[in-house]
Amino acid sequence: MITQVTKGIKISVNTNFEGTFFKNYKMHYAFGYTITIENQSKDPVQLTSRHWRIYDSLNDVETLDGEGVIGKKPMIQPGESHTYNSGCLLTSPIGAMKGHYNMVNFDSSEKFRVYIPTFKFSAPFALN
Repeated sequence: MITQVTKGIKISVNTNFEGTFFKNYKMHYAFGYTITIENQSKDPVQLTSRHWRIYDSLNDVETLDGEGVIGKKPMIQPGESHTYNSGCLLTSPIGAMKGHYNMVNFDSSEKFRVYIPTFKFSAPFALN
């Protein structure tokens, strides 16, 4: 598990290899990840949007921006957490992701970023 804390918000990430399949005449490697966002601060916060950089060892870096996570903009009270699962398709068996969440502190109305640590994807058969 990879973890990082920014302004009292702890991000924990677990990854797993889901398998391979052909899409558009190319082999693709499917990876899943579970992210837990834990509010260790004293103020309620809400996740409003996300920014991702996806690294595929055979392709250029892909950048994705969007509202919320998996269709939700979770409000996280102090001492509580929000966990979600998502996935990533790569054209190689090795890659990584990193990014940040844009958050709002509901007590102060302050907008801030919470950094998501770099987490790696590797198919078991790709390791030495």
